[in-house]
Amino acid sequence: MAWYNWVIPIVTLLLGLAGGFYGGVQYLKKQMSNMQMDEKQIQAMARSMGMNLNQKQLKQMSRNMKNMKMPNKLPKAKK
Repeated sequence: MAWYNWVIPIVTLLLGLAGGFYGGVQYLKKQMSNMQMDEKQIQAMARSMGMNLNQKQLKQMSRNMKNMKMPNKLPKAKK
């Protein structure tokens, strides 16, 4: 058997995994940036965490969610 019968499939697999991971990350970033929550969803999320928001807190939370920017890169872990 020739060496390229082993090398080409392994290289192809690695490139496919790297490309798929990169594509998945980009897709997830796009979906997260387009995510919008209305007041009912925010209230339901707060209740599931055991919090009861009044109208002022609800409006503030909605405003913060609209103004939230997603970071381009994840923070680096400290060693």
